[in-house]
Amino acid sequence: MNGEFLEALDEIAKEKGIDKEILMDGIEAALVSAYKKNFGTAQNVKVYIDRVTGQVKVYALKKVVENVEDDFLEISIQQAKQINSKYEIGDIVEVEVTPKNFGRIAAQNAKQVVVQRIREAERELIYERFIEKQNEIVNALIQRVEKKNVYVDLDKTEGILPPNEQIPGETYEVNDRLKVYITEVKKTTKGPQVMVSRTHPGLVKRLFELEVPEIIRGEVIIKNIAREAGSRTKIAVYSSERDIDPVGACVGQKGIRVQQIVDELNGEKIDIIRWSDDPKEYISSALSPSKVISVQLFESEKSARVIVPDSQLSLAIGKEGQNARLAAKLTGWKIDIKSQSQMNAMQGDEFGQEQGDSQ
Repeated sequence: MNGEFLEALDEIAKEKGIDKEILMDGIEAALVSAYKKNFGTAQNVKVYIDRVTGQVKVYALKKVVENVEDDFLEISIQQAKQINSKYEIGDIVEVEVTPKNFGRIAAQNAKQVVVQRIREAERELIYERFIEKQNEIVNALIQRVEKKNVYVDLDKTEGILPPNEQIPGETYEVNDRLKVYITEVKKTTKGPQVMVSRTHPGLVKRLFELEVPEIIRGEVIIKNIAREAGSRTKIAVYSSERDIDPVGACVGQKGIRVQQIVDELNGEKIDIIRWSDDPKEYISSALSPSKVISVQLFESEKSARVIVPDSQLSLAIGKEGQNARLAAKLTGWKIDIKSQSQMNAMQGDEFGQEQGDSQ
């Protein structure tokens, strides 16, 4: 190795953002192994690279003793004094043992170490970059689909979209572009592993943040989201600003803002609900698009009985109970939905029972 090698090392260190001394330490450690492998020695050795000239030297480390029993590991006090009169018994002497052809071996190993350290440093930089993006959305390009896993290009690394994070019915074709939500970033021996999702409620939250400036400015707050990916999402929003309609801000003029999100989610229905600290009002809104006649709360059980017009019962419950299920998830209340006629019948039965009891 020579001065040109050191200059090249400087450039690599600057370009890749790696401490040059870390590279040098790694090369020296690798050369110790290379020396022992090529010259079959049991000596304790160390390798030193001159930081100015690039010259490589190998030193055997020998302990100063009165009587030498192992030439590889020990040196007599007399020999040590010839090297430096200050040596005493028990000191460690460095004796140069650099082989004539060691420069070629050093160059080969140095290249391998530099490549390895650069790869490690790049992996670390990628990890640090994506760990900061955890719980955020990013643009992705589909690379391939294998064993139901979708592998996406995230710029300098690969993301994995597993089957349970894929939207039911959504198709994934190579070279398609889509937005994904980063759920987890892990370190592995092959570099950072980035897990992404299309079903996470956080994806909807971040999409609204991208489309609605009032959310970024803090004028509109997303209070909660309940989602059944690919089918329907309910999102509760609130604003403390009197002149701002949080629902209108999220819908946008002529529905353009919410439509952008619906398009990104391939037609998933989105109900935007006005959040309220009044549970009755909140539950009524959460059952949108159904109309609600009344809400009766049972605080101890955190449950509610909701009365809706007969014509609205199926709408309130939703297909396979979805609307009621999402409303319960959004509000945190158990919801029992009854039609007006069902409630009248129940009250009639209760009245009849009371009459019978009084006779």
